[in-house]
Order: sequence, then structure tokens, then C-alpha cells
Amino acid sequence: MIGRLLPEAAACWEVFGERPAFPVYRAEEAAVRGRAPGRRREFAGGRYCAHRALERLGVPAGAVPAGERGAPRWPRGVVGSITHCRGYTAAAVARSGGIAALGIDAEPQLPLPPDVLEHIAGPGERARVRALLAERPGVCWDRLLFSAKESVYKAWFPAEGRFLGFRQARVSLGPAAGAFRVRIEEPGAHGRGRGALPAELAGRWACGRGVLVTAVAVPAGAGPVVPGPAGAVPTGAVPAVAVPAGAVAGSGGPPAAEEEEWG
Repeated sequence: MIGRLLPEAAACWEVFGERPAFPVYRAEEAAVRGRAPGRRREFAGGRYCAHRALERLGVPAGAVPAGERGAPRWPRGVVGSITHCRGYTAAAVARSGGIAALGIDAEPQLPLPPDVLEHIAGPGERARVRALLAERPGVCWDRLLFSAKESVYKAWFPAEGRFLGFRQARVSLGPAAGAFRVRIEEPGAHGRGRGALPAELAGRWACGRGVLVTAVAVPAGAGPVVPGPAGAVPTGAVPAVAVPAGAVAGSGGPPAAEEEEWG
């Protein structure tokens, strides 16, 4: 399912249902040493998918340890992302010569817990989500918004090397096309980044088998971040912002939280 959302240059591997038992490398195991057994199984399942995806890409097998803020440290010349939620685990990778940044996220097709939407979205975004829930009730649009912002962060942080709060990513969901657009606002608010990514990003989403998945892939050479004027919103975007929240039940937890779980 995740492969349909990404360019042909990306290689993916996904598992529905029970995660396979997988012995991780010692360098990988350090990231979850002392953690609860459930978290260790999630981590191992994510690394299993990561290794299979790398093999599909033609990259020799090797450890994918956790780096800064828990982000996977991919082999040189590779970008990628790992995600997991109840009943689903996936990884996607690509060569950095073709894709500059890559982020994926999976969430259960369930409404967000009470009050979470209030924390992750502004008034305009919340109004749009509620309208979509009334018009197209077959999708949990609040959870989809959350997932889209997770994918954005997973693409952003490894490329830019700095934190991106949900308040700085404005998302416009495209219900009919299975797509969304993102505007990065105030890119200098948390320090000077590498300027690797453009200010406007595009993503795709899908829903099936009880899971919502989102993906953001930024082509190499797409250009640096150029901040818009304060309060500016791109054409078609929802005029709302979001802030990091605590972990959401049933998901892998938001990467923007203090303790990140990237997969």
C-alpha cells in the first residue's frame, strides 16, 4: 500500500499483521536496550522492513542504527523512513541522488483520542477536518491530518537537521485525489537549517485494511526553503497550524515529541 504513494525511485517493504521475529544488529539494539518488550518488537519489525527495502534498492545489508533524535541512520547516499502502528509496519528508502528527503507514517483508521485535535491543529484546520468528517465519514480525517504532519517531520528533520514543530507545517488535505500539500512556515524559528528543502511540499495518502498511510517524497534539486510572509497560506491550503502533542494511542507516537520513536 505504501509503495503506491511513492515515486518509482523508492523501494518499500511492508508487513500487515504480526511482525516477524527479527534479530537486529548490535548497533541497532542499543536504541531499545532496556525498553519494554513491546517496543523492542516494534523496533525489530521496523528494522526488518528497512533491511528488506534496502535489499530491493540494491544496497548491501547492514545495520541501520538510531541517530540524532532517534532518526534512522541510513547508509551513505540513502534516504528513508520507517513507520509502525498496530497491525502494520513499513519502511521506504531511496538514493539521495534522486530523492532528497523521504517520510512515511502509518496510523490506525480510528478517530484521534478526545482533545488531541485541539492540540495538533488550529481553528481553520479543525474546521476543515470536521467538515470532511461530515461530508466523507469513511475516513478518519483528524487522524489523517496527524499522520500527514508526521510524514512531513520525518522527511524534514534528516534533511534540515533541526526540529520542526507541527505549528510550522500547514497542511491542506485533498480528499478526492488522495493527496495533500504542505507549507513550511517560519523555517528559522528553531535555528538555522541546511536549506535543503523547498517551502512547499507535496504528499499522498491512502486508506485500507484498517490503516491510514501517508508519504512525502522531495525530489533532489527541488530547492531550498524560502519563507513566506507572516500568515501567508499557499493557494488551496487550510489556514491553520499545529503544535506537537503527546503520543497518540495506537500510533507509533509523534516524532515531534521529546522522546521520538521513528520505527
